Amino acid sequence: MYKAKIIITYRKSILDPQGKTIENSLHSLGFTKINNTRMGKYIEYEIDTNDTETAEQIVEETCKKLLANPVMEEYSYKLEKLE
Repeated sequence: MYKAKIIITYRKSILDPQGKTIENSLHSLGFTKINNTRMGKYIEYEIDTNDTETAEQIVEETCKKLLANPVMEEYSYKLEKLE
């Protein structure tokens, strides 16, 4: 069994208004050294397989078909083997 840990963010070329709002709020709190703040999504799920290739294929398919908008977002993931 594997645990998938997926991070989805806007592509660099896409404006991120939530990230900008967070950055402005942090600046108003005195954290002025913070820049280029981006907001994203974090998703975790378990995959009932012992095959690494199958687990990777499932993660890729779920990201492409449902979790991430390929036009506006990019994703990365890590697979963790569960015992």
